[in-house]
Amino acid sequence: GCNPLAETGRSKLQNQRAVLNQQILRAVRMRAGAENLLRATTNNKVREQVLLELSFVNSDLQILKEELEGLNISVEVYQNTEETFSIPLVPLGLKETKEVDFTLPLKDFILEHYSEDSSEYEDEIADLMDLRQACRTPSRDEAGIEMLMSYFLQLGYVETRFFPPTRHMGVLFTWYDSFTGVPVCQQNLLLEKASILFNIGALYTQIGTRCNRQTQAGLENAVDAFQRAAGVLSYLKETFTHTPSYDMSPAMLNVLVKMMLAQAQECVFEQIGLPGIRNEFFTLVKMTQEVAKVGEVYMLVNTAMNQEPVKENIPYSWSKLAQIKSDHYKALAHYFIATILCDHELQSGDDEDQQEKAFSQLYDYIPEGLKVLTVLKDKVQRKQLGKAHLRKAIVCHEEALRVCGLCKKLRNIDVLQEVLTAAHKRSLLKYAQQETEDDFLSLIQAPDIIPKTEHKIEAIAPQFSRVKVKDFFHRLGPLTVFSAKQRWTAPRTIHIQQEAGELGFSLKGGSPVQIYCLDPACSAALMGLKEGDYIVSVGGVDCKWLGVNEVLEKLKSVGEQPIEMEVISCQDTTASMHSKSATYSVGMQKTYSLICLAMEEDKTDQTKKAPLKLPFLSWGTKNRQKAASTLCLPSAVAGSSQIKKKLSPFTLLNTESSLY
Repeated sequence: GCNPLAETGRSKLQNQRAVLNQQILRAVRMRAGAENLLRATTNNKVREQVLLELSFVNSDLQILKEELEGLNISVEVYQNTEETFSIPLVPLGLKETKEVDFTLPLKDFILEHYSEDSSEYEDEIADLMDLRQACRTPSRDEAGIEMLMSYFLQLGYVETRFFPPTRHMGVLFTWYDSFTGVPVCQQNLLLEKASILFNIGALYTQIGTRCNRQTQAGLENAVDAFQRAAGVLSYLKETFTHTPSYDMSPAMLNVLVKMMLAQAQECVFEQIGLPGIRNEFFTLVKMTQEVAKVGEVYMLVNTAMNQEPVKENIPYSWSKLAQIKSDHYKALAHYFIATILCDHELQSGDDEDQQEKAFSQLYDYIPEGLKVLTVLKDKVQRKQLGKAHLRKAIVCHEEALRVCGLCKKLRNIDVLQEVLTAAHKRSLLKYAQQETEDDFLSLIQAPDIIPKTEHKIEAIAPQFSRVKVKDFFHRLGPLTVFSAKQRWTAPRTIHIQQEAGELGFSLKGGSPVQIYCLDPACSAALMGLKEGDYIVSVGGVDCKWLGVNEVLEKLKSVGEQPIEMEVISCQDTTASMHSKSATYSVGMQKTYSLICLAMEEDKTDQTKKAPLKLPFLSWGTKNRQKAASTLCLPSAVAGSSQIKKKLSPFTLLNTESSLY
């Protein structure tokens, strides 16, 4: 990872994000405490003081939210350092997290579950923690992506080896929401995996915005990066469907995927126009539809951003930027088609059929009284329709400038103002060059343009297979056998001695090998060897990764001399779940929600039946409290029957809930 103390623009933004996250957490806790006091007290004077305090806390939270939004729209820091005259692209900020100490939980589990000396695995645990720490500050390049992917794949090994489905491991993962700054704390490794996936997608967006958009190679890399970002976020949405964080909710991820694909489409248009746009009929027809496509996708992004529940948490400036880009590129489409009509008259040597076919594909309808071929041949009709498109372009440019002026954050982005102003002036100049004496007859409304692109933009699924990762805890044995789901007896020592050249049993399987066809009368069976036992070592040499032939060779190489062999037996266990966990849940009305799962030992009598509670995590409005209070806790359902519910990846059986 990068040096966390490096004074780069990007690191400064991430440090500011971390500070804001802590301030938001403190304000949320104050708010929760004030609301608890408001519920508990009946003294009117105290209630007045608490309500006053709540108003101050709510104001502070709103200010902190606006500061966090300012970080999310600080796009200049992420752009390429080369001077450019392009509208900035929007990257995602990395999710912040707290440090996690795996040492004690993993060492205890190795000793208890695998019956091995946990001190021998200190280096592996340290490597895992170092990799996680490095992932907090990844470099903004392919090396950073590869590091995050390697940690994500490593978590798959760790989950299988150390996180049984029957109990918590006591490792608390804390991740802060990228948009609200509110922390989510859980003992579930799936939260860690989902957050790392989000950061992989976010890092791809930062790589895309950093590309030099003044070169073909830079634009190609930008398109690829945004497509990969969309692929990772789409994979996150499909794989982790119940994430307890707003920035990773299905609705929010759906919007982010659309935004990344729109930015990729924008880069495709810039790539086509980079060599220069020739003032030629068929070239302008192609550019008209390409730029109309960009305007259309941004219009869809803006529409999605203004839908519930995304509207409450998406940065306001992002929504306005999508609206500005939609109007800007729509205006460019009308400008290009106006240029076709005003600058290109049908000559005797031109192919009428080809031009008519190409021009007719721009519209789904033609204004009443006009025909495509007639417009192409008639100078007056061409000019009237061209001026109608110029008027539409000017209106769209002015709307883009108006929206930009209304948003304080966007108003401060100089290059955005320059691009919009230059495009507006160009359309005004083009309109002024046309004859004006017949303006009172120009009643034609410019028809809408059909968007079309020859470059289909699709999300590229993450390619985890290209990242080669070795399991840190490889020495524990093959993952298919030595996993957290299976329980074993402690290793038993069996003294083996060949009798007339025979061992008294056969071996089968891959790694590790199993005892097969055991003779109950042989010396090994009398010493406790059982059918189906796994051999883990022979003569003090680890055999968990050896095959049948290699183990047989070791057993027979000692001849008549006795040899020690360690074996283990599989145990059948019934699944048992923790029935109690502490939950700190603060649903900040319209803007924030805090979901913290704290560790608490299971002290509940197993024979005692716990009342059914509503799950503390709900994305719908069904269980949301409609009161002005923002403290949302599960409540018992009176008279409800015990219903078997499907567990979400992040909801770890909370049958009892209490304030933290």
